[in-house]
Formats: sequence, structure tokens, C-alpha cells
Amino acid sequence: MKTLNQWLDYLERLHPRPIDMGLERVQSVRARLGVDLSMPVITVGGTNGKGSVCAYLDAMLRHAGYRTALYTSPHLLRYNERVCIDGTEASDAALIDAFERIERARGDVSLTYFEFGTLAAALIFANARVEAAVLEVGLGGRLDAVNIFDPDCAVLVSVDLDHMNLLGNTREAIGYEKAGIFRADRPAVCADKDAPRTVREHARSIGARLLVLGEDFGCHQELTQWRYWGPVSGRGALPVPSMRGRHQLDNAAAAITALDTLKSRVPVSMQAIRMGLVSAGVPGRFQVLPGRPSVVLDVAHNPHAARALADNLREHKPFKRTLGVFGMLGDKDIAGVIDAVKAQIDKWYLASLDIPRGISAATLTQLIRQRDPGKALQELQSPEAAFASAYQAAHEDDRILVFGSFHTVANVMAARAASKP
Repeated sequence: MKTLNQWLDYLERLHPRPIDMGLERVQSVRARLGVDLSMPVITVGGTNGKGSVCAYLDAMLRHAGYRTALYTSPHLLRYNERVCIDGTEASDAALIDAFERIERARGDVSLTYFEFGTLAAALIFANARVEAAVLEVGLGGRLDAVNIFDPDCAVLVSVDLDHMNLLGNTREAIGYEKAGIFRADRPAVCADKDAPRTVREHARSIGARLLVLGEDFGCHQELTQWRYWGPVSGRGALPVPSMRGRHQLDNAAAAITALDTLKSRVPVSMQAIRMGLVSAGVPGRFQVLPGRPSVVLDVAHNPHAARALADNLREHKPFKRTLGVFGMLGDKDIAGVIDAVKAQIDKWYLASLDIPRGISAATLTQLIRQRDPGKALQELQSPEAAFASAYQAAHEDDRILVFGSFHTVANVMAARAASKP
């Protein structure tokens, strides 16, 4: 019998392309398995903010007493993070059993790593008799494997430029792909105030009930609390979300709106919403670690996310210096990320990512010298080495920022965990 790691190694080699968008193959294997999700399903897509909205939804539903299923990606430290039931990660045994069932059923149909994992999550959720499921889209929406399951409510968090080689090079083109998770006669919540025309047109063409931030629902920040308004009800004196940043109010408002649209099937109390707001969290999203110097982890890997990161850094209490531990994938808009964050960085610690899509610290150096000339920088062979160098140089009143990729943050998290007794 294969271990979980052996299965994951096998899945990475199974399909000739790591990303192969389309639903025919995964849909055919789903039919062979006979798997369906009969509980209320909320599907969450968007360029950034998906993980936060999923976390709010799952926390609010769990505090309301429902047994929940949560499917997210990518993971940081363990594959099991992707598949959670009632806040608990799926066991190795459950994942292995699901992988074995899919392998027997698929015959000669080749599946990608993500497609295999999506079917496995569905099998686990169906067997666990959960009462509500929250599914995060992997990439795009229309042709993403998650889209083989019909959502009772779809949430589109944001639309910005990322994965342009696959989704298109304009917000209009990307918006159309992401709006593919909408369904006829069902609510579609859009948390992007500047919703692309294609999103609105697609919702109208299929008869989805589109609800747009700032038009149909929204929020108002007050001194130490905030107020939500929406198509069903309003809620005042809400606690500030545990996740940092002004944009988190928009994310939380989208989650509340989605739940309001499903209140006849999964009613959620005011108290459950409050508890969900203060308890929800996503590792690696402006995660501030305890201790001195201050350490901030953020997986921001496109300009839209980097601008939100820069806003958070400005609002975070002042520090003498910010030391940036930075590593990125080569197919991202690296210059755009640098431009968004550079005003907050005093010294750069540039890390090579030794993976197929990773780029070297030397390449990052060239870009930093073009985009942020005059700043001190250091090249290191890995995120772990870059963090160690920054940590050694930091004083108690400094801040270390680790960002640029899930891989960068995950490597540093793993190294810190390994160093603890």
C-alpha cells in the first residue's frame, strides 16, 4: 500500500501537464464514482481573498452548529490541510482510501493532481455526512475541477490580473472565466466593487441572481466595530475580523451575504456570525508570529495581493526597519509585486526557489536594482537561508516580512517548526 506521500508523488507524474483546464475528464470519472454533494454547497472563486472568505464561511457555519466540509488549495505544510471536516484535517488513511477508489474507477482517463484531489475531497465529504460544504476554486472557475459540482451560492471575491497565460490578459476576459461558477436561478455574490462587464453580462445571460458589493450589500467601518447591510438584513456592532486589513470587511460582508441567501436551508445566528468573525484565520495571510523581532508571513504573489499587503504593513504598528524575505515564481508579475511593496522594505533578502517554476535570487536582484535602486540587498540560496540571514541581522524593533509565494512562506514555516524542540 502506498503512503500518502507516495500517492502525491504519483499524482504529480500521472498527467502530462500540471494544469489542463477542462471538465470532461474529471466529470467522466465523477460519473463512474457516482459521487455527488447533496448538502448545501458554496463555491468561492476570485483572484485574491478566496481563502479568507472560505475561512469566514466555515467558521460561521461551524459556530452555528453545522458539520462542515472545507476544500481549499494550495496547502502550506501538509496536503491534509486542503480537506477539512468540522475544522479537522482529513487523515492520511481517508485520503489514501479516496485515492485508491479514484484509481480503480478512472480506467484509462488521465487526471491532473488537482482533479484527483478534488474528487478525493468530494468522496470524503459525501461519506462524512456533512451538512454544508465550502469549496474553493483552484484556478479560474469555468473550467476548474471544482465547477463539476453545482453550488447553491457562488461567491466571486475579486477579479484582477493573474494566470494571464491561462485566463486572458484583461479583467474582462478573466472575469468571464471566474463567473463560470455562477448558476441559473441561484445567488451569485460578487465582492468586487468594480465588477467587470463580463461578470454582469454572464450572470444576466444565465439568470443568476447577482449581488454586487456596494450596490446590493456592503459594510461601514466604525471606531472599533463595523456594520453590515445586505439584501436580507442589516447587522450592526460587529467585531472587527481576526484577519487584518480593511479589505477583510469586504470579504466578511461577502460571506454574510452568501449565508443570508441560504438562510432557509442553513440559518446562521447573529452570535455564530460574531464568533466566526473573530475565530476565522488562514495561515500565511498577513500572519503575525509572536515574539521579537516581529515576523509577518504573507503569500501575496500578484500585484493585487501585494497592494493589500502594503496597506496592512502601513497600518501595522511602526518598526525601525522592515527586512523583506522575498522569493517568487517566474510566471508571476514580479515587477508589479515589487512596485507595490517596495516603499515598505528597507533591505531585501532575496531567495532562490529551487522548483520548476521558481526563479533565482540573481534574477530577483536584477529586478530589484531596476525597480528599487539604492536599497541594500542580499542573495541567498533558499527561503530558509534568507530568513535565517534576516533574523540574524534584525533587532528587536525590526520587522521581518516573508512573502512572494506559497513556497517561500511554506519553506520558512517548515524551517521554524523544525527548529523548535
